[in-house]
Amino acid sequence: MSFDLDAALVKQKTTELGADLVGIASAKTLNAFPPDPKWPQTPDRISPYTKSAIVIAKRIPTGAFRAKASVPVQYMDNLVLREIDKCAYRVADWLQQLGHPSFITTSQETHWDYKGGSYAQLSTRHLGIEAGLGTMGLEVNILTPEFGPRIYLTAVLTEAAIEADSPIREQVCIGESCSRCLYSCPTDAVRHFGIDKRACTAEAQEYGYSTLQNFCREFVRQDRGKQREMLADREVFGFWQGIVRVVGSFGDCPRCLAVCPVGNDYHAHLADVQKVIPEKTPEKVEKAKGFKAARKNGDAVDGLDDWNVRWVGPDGYQGMVARQLQAFKKAQREKEQAAADAADGD
Repeated sequence: MSFDLDAALVKQKTTELGADLVGIASAKTLNAFPPDPKWPQTPDRISPYTKSAIVIAKRIPTGAFRAKASVPVQYMDNLVLREIDKCAYRVADWLQQLGHPSFITTSQETHWDYKGGSYAQLSTRHLGIEAGLGTMGLEVNILTPEFGPRIYLTAVLTEAAIEADSPIREQVCIGESCSRCLYSCPTDAVRHFGIDKRACTAEAQEYGYSTLQNFCREFVRQDRGKQREMLADREVFGFWQGIVRVVGSFGDCPRCLAVCPVGNDYHAHLADVQKVIPEKTPEKVEKAKGFKAARKNGDAVDGLDDWNVRWVGPDGYQGMVARQLQAFKKAQREKEQAAADAADGD
C-alpha cells in the first residue's frame, strides 16, 4: 500500500508542535472495531473521507498530584486541554497546507445522539490504544508506559493515508494484583476492567451538568425566600467556577490517576506521597480478590470478553511496570554516581 505522508515525519512535526506522545491509527481499523458496536464511535460517522487519525497525548504535570486538595489537578487539566487543542490545530493546519484536508475532534464532549452520559463521537482512549500509545486499565483509563493514565488525548482526522502504528499487545496495567485504582476510588466505581459511570461522576464532576440540572429543577420549585437562600449556596459558586475554569465540572477527582504506579513520572514524583491509600477498605480488598480469582478461573468478564480484550492487551500483563521500575532505579543510580564522580573531580 502506498502512503501520502511518511509516518516518521508526521510524528516528528507533531512532537515539535507540542505533543508529548503521538501515534497513528487507520480509519479503516477504527471503523471496523468501534468500542461499542451498538453506538459506534467511528470516523466514518463524522467524515467518510478520513483515512488516518493522528492521536496526540499531553501529560498532566505530576506536581499537582502532590497537593492536599484536588483543585490544582483540576486547573492543570484545564490548561492541558487548552494546550492539546492548540497542538492539534497546528497539526491540522500543517497537513492542510500540504494538501491533505484535516480537522480536530473535540477532546472532551458529550454527543446527545449517542447513548447518554459522557459519550463522544470518538473515544480518545480507544484511539490512543489503536495508535499504539497504551492499553486499557482496570478502571478503563488508557495507561501509557511513559505517563500511566496522567494524560489527555485528542486526534486529528486527516484524508492523508499514513502508515498506522501497531497496538501494544502486552497489558500495560498490572491489573487485579495491583487494584490501586479500585482501592482509591471514593465511590467504589471501579469494575473489572469497567467503570460505574454514574458513581464515578458523583466525585469526578461534582459541579457537572447533571448536578446543575438537578439544582435548577429544585430551584424553580421554591418560593422567593428559599431561592435567595439557594443562590447564596456554595453550589452556585461551584457552577460558576466550573463554567469559567472547568474546576469542579470536569476531572474533579484525581485519585485513580494519582495512585497508578505505571509510568516513570510516578516513580520519580509520586511513589513517596501516594504509597499509602487511605480509601482502601477490607471490602475493596475482597472485591479485588474476586477479580483476581475470576481472571485466574477464566470466568466470563464483560471487560475481558473477546471484543474488549483487544484494548486491555490480549497478551496479558508480563511485568512491564517491574521492568520499568528497575530501569528507572538503574538510571537514578547512574545519575547519582555521575554527580558524585563530578564532585570528586572538582
